[in-house]
Amino acid sequence: MSITIPDLVTVRARHPEAIAEAAARRTRRPLVGPTGRLMIVAADHPARGALGVGDRRFAMANRADLLERLCVALSRPGVDGVLATADILEDLLLLGVLEDRVVMGSLNRGGLAGASFELDDRFTGHRPEDIERHRFDAGKLLLRIDHEDPGSLRTLATAAGAVDAMASRRLPLFVEPFITRRAAGEVRNDLGAEAVTRSIAIASGLGGTSAYTWLKLPVTSDPDDMAQVLETSTLPAVLLGGEVGRDQEAAYERWRKALRLPTVQGMVVGRSLLYPAEGDVETAVDTAVALL
Repeated sequence: MSITIPDLVTVRARHPEAIAEAAARRTRRPLVGPTGRLMIVAADHPARGALGVGDRRFAMANRADLLERLCVALSRPGVDGVLATADILEDLLLLGVLEDRVVMGSLNRGGLAGASFELDDRFTGHRPEDIERHRFDAGKLLLRIDHEDPGSLRTLATAAGAVDAMASRRLPLFVEPFITRRAAGEVRNDLGAEAVTRSIAIASGLGGTSAYTWLKLPVTSDPDDMAQVLETSTLPAVLLGGEVGRDQEAAYERWRKALRLPTVQGMVVGRSLLYPAEGDVETAVDTAVALL
């Protein structure tokens, strides 16, 4: 990074208008480039208090280290852009690494893991008007649905409103849907084929138009089910990376198979690439890009 953390702090403290100025002059590009595929690096975890990676509970709490990893990832051939919350995207704007990159603003979620209000998942990050004002290229929201939790109704209603607000601005919105259940006091996403199929159907029908809606989907617990599951919708989809696992090669193979399916247009992967279980960021990113 050519700008240090003290430099970023100084700019934020003395010249906060520099963020809007950097956003205004940023060179933009189409969402889907010449390859027809998307590779987006995700870093919206910290604003949800999700700082852990594997057995490192606070791996993402070091902002300098996170920004350095993001800069490395964004410099690799085949990486199209980044998904993050306002604080991280604004750091990257000031660092000058978002030129000619896809920038996706995270609407984020207020339902923090372990909180009593976890599934009252109203949005606390970017608003559609913020994404438009900063000339960002797309947005992303998480949609968790628990049939036993009344907070999920508020989540559905606010998600539908976000779909409409983004579509009115002709901005793509990536919706990441899950059917969730509480087990042993924890909210867990159901990755079975039936649950993922239902989540796709619900997400695809949100709002007054689906013209600008994309889906951000997990690979099902049995990867062989993905072909049938993805028949549920004609909306373009990207795969999400999920948690860092010990068997990264198995994860790559699941992604490789799913990427052959006609509605899958790419991947949005975060911790698996930024904090690989083995090797460095460059190798992990290059391996993922090669799958495309």
